[in-house]
Amino acid sequence: MPVLHAFANPARFLKIARPLTPILFWLGVALVAFGCWAGLTLTPPDAVQKESARILYIHVPSAWLGMGGWSGLAIACLSYLVWRHPLASVAARAIAPAGATFAALCLLTGSIWGRPTWGTWWEWDGRLTSMLLLFFVYIAWIALDRADAERSGDGRVPALFGVAGSALLPIVHYSVIWWNTLHQGESVLAGKIHPSLLWPLFFTLGGFTLVFAGVVLMRMRAILAAQKVEARLRRMAAA
Repeated sequence: MPVLHAFANPARFLKIARPLTPILFWLGVALVAFGCWAGLTLTPPDAVQKESARILYIHVPSAWLGMGGWSGLAIACLSYLVWRHPLASVAARAIAPAGATFAALCLLTGSIWGRPTWGTWWEWDGRLTSMLLLFFVYIAWIALDRADAERSGDGRVPALFGVAGSALLPIVHYSVIWWNTLHQGESVLAGKIHPSLLWPLFFTLGGFTLVFAGVVLMRMRAILAAQKVEARLRRMAAA
């Protein structure tokens, strides 16, 4: 995999990540700010859910990145297991907290949206329950990775867990089809949202994705810096 191995050198990766991190992050913030402003001021209320539907501009990107984050983590774990890519485990560690944050934000905004729509803050239906399980799987992976690092493990156990955890993703995605739930079915991809309401979503979706990428690069740089300091302290202690 020449493309993967081209970035195997941390110095080469950092040379690209340093200038790219602020560009991705602040461009994402600008897109999110514009999308939220447009969604609040330039779009009409939903015909059925009225003003409460405006939370979709945060809820949908959060759900997308909660699931997409685990997809990225699983790919990084698989890369580590197959090719022993030196930055793969670093990427997985950087992705996990960001993905967990967006999964939690998805649950929070969904609960806020559900209160006026369903008349309850929480319902144990397929989509909500499977998303909650995904959040717990994130937390379990983070705990497992820290425990593996503390016992000086080789990282294979968290990597295997990361790959295995991806089995939950189709359950989350297809839960509204497989089970009779309160959660609405496919809306964005199915074209069920009127274009006058839909267009700001593309700005917040792209913006949150760029913010996610910027945060992941920032965390990868911090992890590599911590590893460098730790290696230097070990050399000093051994001298």
